Amino acid sequence: MTAQVFEAALGIASPWSVAGVEFDEASKVLSIRVDFKRGSRFAVSGHDGVHSVHDTVTKTYRHLNFFQHECHLQVRTPRVKLPNGSVRLVEPDFAGRLSGFTLLFEALILMLAQQMPFAAVARIVGESAHRVMAVCEFYVKIAVGMADLSELKALAIDETSRARGHDYITLAADAQARRVIFVTEGRDTSTIEALAADLEAHGCPSGQIESVSIDMSPAFIKGCAQHLPNARITFDKFHVIWHANAAVDKMRRIEQRTDPSLKGMRWSLLKDRARLKPDAAADLDALIAKLTTVRTARAWLYKERLREILERKQINVVRGMLEHWCTCVMRSKVEPMKEVAALVRRHLEGILAWAQTRQTNGFLEAINGLFQAAKRRARGFKRLSTIKTVIFLIVGKLDFHAINPHARQST
Repeated sequence: MTAQVFEAALGIASPWSVAGVEFDEASKVLSIRVDFKRGSRFAVSGHDGVHSVHDTVTKTYRHLNFFQHECHLQVRTPRVKLPNGSVRLVEPDFAGRLSGFTLLFEALILMLAQQMPFAAVARIVGESAHRVMAVCEFYVKIAVGMADLSELKALAIDETSRARGHDYITLAADAQARRVIFVTEGRDTSTIEALAADLEAHGCPSGQIESVSIDMSPAFIKGCAQHLPNARITFDKFHVIWHANAAVDKMRRIEQRTDPSLKGMRWSLLKDRARLKPDAAADLDALIAKLTTVRTARAWLYKERLREILERKQINVVRGMLEHWCTCVMRSKVEPMKEVAALVRRHLEGILAWAQTRQTNGFLEAINGLFQAAKRRARGFKRLSTIKTVIFLIVGKLDFHAINPHARQST
C-alpha cells in the first residue's frame, strides 16, 4: 500500500515502480527507491524500436519535498544495448533536463524564479544559487531558441542600464504581444544588425518588419534604416514629451537663480496638472499667470500645447500644428525649449507616424523598471547571460511547457 501511495503521488507508471521508501530522521531526508519490472524493454531517442537491458546504474534525482522533508529518488536506471553495438543510458520519463533533478522540481524552480531572486529560490528549495541559476539559464536558452517569430511585424526597441556608468543593454520586444524577444549588449548600430540576424534565425525576414518604435537615438535610427528596410520608424509621444519636460526643468533651474519662488516647483511643473494636490495646483496656476514675465511658465505652456497636439490623430492636422508650434517656440526667448523644437523638426516624420500607428515604448519602460527592481533585489547581475535569463523569465512569455509538461508559460 505504501508503494502504491508513493507511485500515485510521484506519477510513476509502468514499467517503473516504487521498490522501497526510507526516511533518515537525523537528516530529515526521504529516499524513495525506484525500479523497473524484470524483462522490460526501453526505447531510446533517435533509435527505432525498444531494446533489452544491458546493465543498470543507480542515479539520484532531487524531487519536490514531501511535507517539509527533502525527497530524493534513487532510480535503478537501465542501460540498453543498441543494434549497432553501442550502449545507451535510458532517461526515465520523470527525469529533469539537467542532471540530478526531476521535471517537477525544475518546474518549481522556474515558477519561483519568476517571482524572486535566485538566492531566495535557493533558500526555499535547499539547493545552491548556482544550480538554481543553471536550471533557469538552460530552460530560457532552449525556449528562446524554439521561439517562432514568423508572424512578427511590429517591434519596440529600447535600452536599459546593466550597471553604473555607460554600460547598457538593448531590448527588442514584439509590440503586439508585448513580450521581449531579443536582448544584447550595447546600444549602437550593431545591436540592430544583431537583432535582424536573430529575427532571420527565428523565421522572420528583416524585410517583414513593418513598424518599429524607438527613441531618438541616432544609432538606432541608422541601424533600423540599414537592417530593417521596410520598417516605418515611430517616435512615440512619451519620448517627445520627456524632452519637453527636461526643457521645462532646465528653464526652471536657470530662472530660480534669480527668482526664489521657483524653488520647490519642480514636480508641480513636470506632473500632469490633473494629478496634483489642490495646493500644488494652486501654486502652478499662480505661476502660469506670470507667463508674460516668467519664461518657465511659458515653457510649461509650450510643453502642454505639444502634449495636446500629439493627442490628435489626423496626420495632416498634426503636421501643420507641429510646424506652427516649432515656429512659435523658435521666436520665443525660452532657449531650452528651442532645442526641443529643433529636435521635433529633425524627426518630424517619425513623430507624425505616432499619429497613425500609436505604437509606443511605454510597456518597455515598464519592463525596464521590473528588471531594475529585480537587479536591486539581487544586488546586481554581473554576467550578460544572467541578465538575459532574468529579463526573459520576467517578461519573455516563453513557452516552458513545450520543454517540461509541468512548467507554465513565463509571464
